[in-house]
Amino acid sequence: MVKKTLIGLMAASAATLAVAAPASAAEVSWGLTQHVEPGGRVDAETHAALSGCSPATPVTSDGFAAPLKWTEGGNWGRAGGHTTAIKNPGRYTAKFTCSDGRVATGSFVILGTPMPSRTAKPKPPAASKPAPPKQAKPQVAVKPAGAPQTGDGSLG
Repeated sequence: MVKKTLIGLMAASAATLAVAAPASAAEVSWGLTQHVEPGGRVDAETHAALSGCSPATPVTSDGFAAPLKWTEGGNWGRAGGHTTAIKNPGRYTAKFTCSDGRVATGSFVILGTPMPSRTAKPKPPAASKPAPPKQAKPQVAVKPAGAPQTGDGSLG
């Protein structure tokens, strides 16, 4: 009796999962850098075990200098990769195709002006020249004449 009940519960659970799977399977869950400096690094990541999407194509976007290739792997069917953003600020869409034919899309923003290079040394302003040294004024307005007056030698 207990065995039949357990089998019935397992069958009902499997049926519930089968009904719920198509609704969530249409959407692909993946990560993409949201904000990037012009010329900065864009990262993407997906987990096939969680999203059901194994990437079949690189990620492409008008905001990429080159397509993002999936060069990293890991647990849970992880796929990850990197590329470089173009220099033009704005909002861009990125997409790739899953091995089952679904298309995953995401968006990211390339921010305004680029940051200065961290390796470049700042240049001093061209117009600034060091000021000439000033002549020091004498400490005493009147120079003493003769030997110093030290007293007669008695203590007092």
